[in-house]
Amino acid sequence: MEINIATRQGRSPVTVFDIEGEINAGTYEALQAEARKAFEAGARNLLLDLADVGFVSSAGIRALNAIFKLYQTDGETSEEIARGLRDGTFKSRHVKLLNPGPRVTEVLSIAGVDMFLEIYRDLDEAVASF
Repeated sequence: MEINIATRQGRSPVTVFDIEGEINAGTYEALQAEARKAFEAGARNLLLDLADVGFVSSAGIRALNAIFKLYQTDGETSEEIARGLRDGTFKSRHVKLLNPGPRVTEVLSIAGVDMFLEIYRDLDEAVASF
């Protein structure tokens, strides 16, 4: 897995991870480490470009969950998130996905990740959503 990192400016800065390869048991820790490094450097909005990701395993789903939790804000309490997830109204304001392929989209849907992480097909639209 390779991660190319860029920053785009919308209403606020957005860190974009352009990920190539698979997110699996051998790579998920690297993804989490890069997300943590970006967060510690001040990133608060993260867009994960999955266009070149061919496969996401259960370890990859765990990584997405960990990144989601890392980027939660003080205004998003665990109780509010849990309630929103139960009733289907919660979407992360700080972590979003871009261009997952059909196979990856299916895995995200089966795992329920698409219930709390918005998926975009257009980079400019995704950046503007933060």
